[in-house]
Amino acid sequence: MKRLSSNGRTGHTEPRRRKVTAGGRSNGARRGRGDEGSEGQGRTAPHAFWKGSLNFGLVDIPVALRPATKRDELGFSLLDRRDFAPVGYRHYNKSTGDEVQWSQIVRGYEYEPDEYVVLSDEELAAANVKATQTIEILEFVDRAEIPPMFFDTPYFVEPLKQGSYALLRAALERTGKVGIARVVLRTRQHLAAVLVRDSVLMLDLLRYEDELRAPSDLSVPGESAKQSGLKENEIQMAERLIAGMTGSWKPSQYKDEYREDVMALVKRKVKSGQIHEIVEPRKPAAEAPRPGVVDLMPLLKRSLEQATHPKRREPSESKRSRARSHSRSA
Repeated sequence: MKRLSSNGRTGHTEPRRRKVTAGGRSNGARRGRGDEGSEGQGRTAPHAFWKGSLNFGLVDIPVALRPATKRDELGFSLLDRRDFAPVGYRHYNKSTGDEVQWSQIVRGYEYEPDEYVVLSDEELAAANVKATQTIEILEFVDRAEIPPMFFDTPYFVEPLKQGSYALLRAALERTGKVGIARVVLRTRQHLAAVLVRDSVLMLDLLRYEDELRAPSDLSVPGESAKQSGLKENEIQMAERLIAGMTGSWKPSQYKDEYREDVMALVKRKVKSGQIHEIVEPRKPAAEAPRPGVVDLMPLLKRSLEQATHPKRREPSESKRSRARSHSRSA
């Protein structure tokens, strides 16, 4: 039996070809679980990619899900270094080597080696109609009971009718609880938390417990100061350092400076005409041996001094470039 591609979605037209990025994936193929219906570069609102009902008890709330995240990653293309032409990709039949058009691709599950059962979107939805159309709340728990590592991908829950939505939102806000729910997205059933953020119901996909690795294989110091070899004055100095570096959470002040620096590098190479210059990797320098025992006090003292009298932070390369351009134009 011929192999069937496992990434097909029946009934869809062949997608527009996209640039292939570093790692062999196209810009479109990089989308993660949080990017269904993504809005591109944030220019337009994300469209609803799922519609169904949110149930708790006998209350049924018609809702839609919209992505709450967007990505702005660097999109590198793979090039042939001989003539710098883009390297493409194609879907092909692994038995014949022939290219397969998107309209001819179906989804298959390999139940035995090289034996597949074909499953269409309609069949997968019909396998459990309720599960594919319902966010079912199973119980309510305190938000603090869920460790951060369980949270995966957030979605906005948009009401298709207003009344019951406001009821659940008010009840969750007053009780401080979150709903633990299950929902089928694409071809997988997810665990999720239903909670309120900024007066909007959110669906946060949760990782299953068996998806998280246990830290039992890690080599970490003992919990007590005696077991870890710490001195009381070192702990107190570290506490002072933390206090000196403590501030309010302001997410808008954090930017992807590495992306800005890479884009500044791209602009410099284009401006200098070095667009096809290949810098070969350098041989890594030998690392200096690390001392077995480190005196933490001098490091803590210097860190505390820097936190108390912080130096002006060096601007990123992109900001320095903009400053130089502005000074020349002036």
